[in-house]
Amino acid sequence: MKIQTDKPLNEQELNEMIEKLCTAKAEEFHLLGYKQVEGHEVWECVSQSYAKKGMPHLHQIVSDILSLKITQFMNWMTLSIYREDHSMD
Repeated sequence: MKIQTDKPLNEQELNEMIEKLCTAKAEEFHLLGYKQVEGHEVWECVSQSYAKKGMPHLHQIVSDILSLKITQFMNWMTLSIYREDHSMD
């Protein structure tokens, strides 16, 4: 994939790039034995903090995705499941 630096990315191009990064991170987790992880879950985990602070600059989003550790992801997943169980009560 060639990224052009002479023009900004449109929203669709930006979304596609983020989706590819999240899929790549999920594939990294697959190599660690966590085969059930999906790209959209990586994005949900990373973007949860953006709800309060707002969407950061692109370089911060990329950094957040690429620096996500499996322990952070599994903690988020555990809390998400816990919240779902309690919201059904």
